[in-house]
Amino acid sequence: MADVNKVVLAYSGGLDTSVILKWLQDTYNCEVVTFTADLGQGEEVEPARAKAQAMGVKEIYIDDLREEFVRDFVFPMFRANTVYEGEYLLGTSIARPLIAKRLIEIANETGADAISHGATGKGNDQVRFELGAYALKPGVKVIAPWREWDLLSREKLMDYAEKHGIPIERHGKKKSPYSMDANLLHISYEGGVLEDTWTEHEEDMWRWSVSPENAPDQATYIELTYLNGDIVAIDGVEKSPATVLADLNRIGGANGIGRLDIVENRYVGMKSRGCYETPGGTIMLRAHRAIESITLDREVAHLKDELMPKYASLIYTGYWWSPERVMLQQMIDASQVNVNGVVRLKLYKGNVTVVGRKSDDSLFDANIATFEEDGGAYNQADAAGFIKLNALRMRIAANKGRSLL
Repeated sequence: MADVNKVVLAYSGGLDTSVILKWLQDTYNCEVVTFTADLGQGEEVEPARAKAQAMGVKEIYIDDLREEFVRDFVFPMFRANTVYEGEYLLGTSIARPLIAKRLIEIANETGADAISHGATGKGNDQVRFELGAYALKPGVKVIAPWREWDLLSREKLMDYAEKHGIPIERHGKKKSPYSMDANLLHISYEGGVLEDTWTEHEEDMWRWSVSPENAPDQATYIELTYLNGDIVAIDGVEKSPATVLADLNRIGGANGIGRLDIVENRYVGMKSRGCYETPGGTIMLRAHRAIESITLDREVAHLKDELMPKYASLIYTGYWWSPERVMLQQMIDASQVNVNGVVRLKLYKGNVTVVGRKSDDSLFDANIATFEEDGGAYNQADAAGFIKLNALRMRIAANKGRSLL
């Protein structure tokens, strides 16, 4: 067992991290600093302070990171129109680099020589936390209890808590059958009936959204104002990044928007079924592509679409703090200088429809695009030479007997 004097633990106050706290104290005989992040998960985080104090913790960090999370992580990701495997909006993945960053900052502030997390050995989060930590503090020691201990079931964790006097409810309220993760961008569900890929998810599982069938019969219209690729106002009212996302979650959820049931390819090699609620993110993705449709040059837009899968993969696999992600981000952000204007959306029973977009930086020219008289703005005859030049190689090949018929 390596010598550890002080460790910073990512601590929620739940069963897993409460057991980890005691296990670290006993196994490593070290001082533990707890860090609890408020990322907009919708649950009270302050009770973690009392729980940590009861366990003898002297240095306790409880940080409201909602604005930083949306401003510095969610918004930059959406500038790239990021989607993993065509569907997943990376709600869990994008939160991990911020947690890793803060763990390292606290380690530096407190003189800790190690960090610890509660990610299991089967998931992606262990990779995301640790890649970020090593990128930001190469010499830090990472303690991942799920890779060291033999407490590999909920019952074993409960028995350990009971044996060591850790205050955990064993027979309290009915526990959700799902493994859940929430932040201001999304809430995810895994386990339970979702482990059978043929079984439909249960309706009462969802927390943030009504079913599309039960959504209002009248559509909701909203207008989103963009500046340099980020939403700065809803219906003309300026809002902070975190408030933008919170409001869009509320509006979208009320209209049955943002539900997803997918089987994704995990970085660790297995397939995993999960359900996700991302009402605000679903609206943001649709709206951002709409404002880019009139403000981005065609080839820049196409290049962004080619780069996006790589960018998404970097986030999913934990490489937010890598030089290649930073390089891609710089390219993406440079493309957003003219992504300004307003997008009008119609929300109705799970659907997001763009019904208007306008911008002083628009590249759309009605005089050229019109089907009516354009006053000579566009010469249709120019297309003939363009077509013949692009067909030349195929005509040559066909003349050589290389016809594809």
